[in-house]
Amino acid sequence: MFINLNQNKNLKLFKIISEVADKNNQSVYIVGGYVRDLLMKRKASTDIDFVTEQSGIELAESVGKEIDPKMKVSVFKTYGTAMIRYKDLELEFVGARKESYTENSRKPEVEGGTLEDDQKRRDFTINAMAISLNKDNFGELIDPFNGVEDLEKRILRTPLEPAQTYSDDPLRMMRAVRFASTLNFKIEEHSLEAIKQEAERIKIVSMERIMVEFNKIMLSEKPSIGLRLMEETGLMKLIIPELIELKGIEEVEGQTHKDNFYHTLEVLDNISLHTDNLWLRWSALLHDIGKAPTKKFVEGTGWTFHGHEFLGSKMVKTMFQKLKLPLGPDMKYVQKMVKLSSRPIALITDDASDSALRRLLFDAGEDMEDLFTLCKADITTKNSRKQERFKKNFEYVAVKIKEVEEKDHVRNFQPPISGEEIMAMFNLKPGREIGILKEKVKEAILEGEILNDKEEATKFVIAEAEKLGLTLA
Repeated sequence: MFINLNQNKNLKLFKIISEVADKNNQSVYIVGGYVRDLLMKRKASTDIDFVTEQSGIELAESVGKEIDPKMKVSVFKTYGTAMIRYKDLELEFVGARKESYTENSRKPEVEGGTLEDDQKRRDFTINAMAISLNKDNFGELIDPFNGVEDLEKRILRTPLEPAQTYSDDPLRMMRAVRFASTLNFKIEEHSLEAIKQEAERIKIVSMERIMVEFNKIMLSEKPSIGLRLMEETGLMKLIIPELIELKGIEEVEGQTHKDNFYHTLEVLDNISLHTDNLWLRWSALLHDIGKAPTKKFVEGTGWTFHGHEFLGSKMVKTMFQKLKLPLGPDMKYVQKMVKLSSRPIALITDDASDSALRRLLFDAGEDMEDLFTLCKADITTKNSRKQERFKKNFEYVAVKIKEVEEKDHVRNFQPPISGEEIMAMFNLKPGREIGILKEKVKEAILEGEILNDKEEATKFVIAEAEKLGLTLA
């Protein structure tokens, strides 16, 4: 089978590589994801991997010189690879190789090999296809494991025995789940069983590498596909056990609560229809994470989860540290979203005060719209009338908040009087009095006692400063 590359936008590049390889007496093939995506007619990847049965570094250096004598070629001698950035592409060249693994490492012993050896070491049949760029068979598809057939059937299958494949490099288990989620493929039955069998091996993989795959699952069109597979195979329990704690329904005196694990997956899918913001999706994933430790049955009331948002926001930091996720603004954003996730619901009533609305605006700041996106995604009732009512309620709150914001300008609140101005007014040095007065101004504005206005704030500060025994300079 031959692939027609004549219409390919990278044809000119492929011809250059073919000619250089021929001059060097080297073989050369396109391999991996680029071939898969080409056959699936997906958006062409900007990463293209090339394999030669000779030296990948030598081929890359020759190709670089041919394209532009000044072109930089990044060489990684340890791995026998070299990389070129060309226009918007990242071209990686590697020598074909055989791999053998030891039990406690996913770093293989490597030796030179043939194209067939190289295809055998690939994770899945759909990633083990190659397109020849050699002059005598330019464009021929080399598919020893029936990858084309698996593409058509939308199946993920390993080229070799699956348990060995996953045991050798356990990250492949996460890649299987990721491809199932991003491509909407099924993991072949023996392969799925092998992941269940080898799940514990994931412990030898660094958390950073696991999270790269996990975040790709989180960014897929329907993340629940991947997360359900992680739960089914036992990977979730090993990586994020806190989510598994949400599973199950308890019954006491005939009263039950919903299964918060499957509810969470539904909320995540709902929000994924409206945002590609990875950290807003993480907020959906963790919005109920505090429900397992706060779950309690109260006689006459039923099941309660008091304070789950506050506890959940504290759990976010611990989880991000353990999962080696960023601990800066991204983590703080997720903490904020989790902590505020139930606040808008409390404001749905007609008698919600302006001060409550102002406080929510102040606390949410520029992330107010994201918070509402999360709250709407949290509506998972199957009753269409209830769903419609909840959505209208949120729209009602949104209108009320807009009115308050236009009137009071609380979002991204900056005090109308600064600490420096207070110090100048009373001839003070930095100290606790400044903090007390600034906090009183903020509270007075949020409570609606004074307008968010410099003149009113100044009068208020003078009155409050007198109570602290301070006099104007």
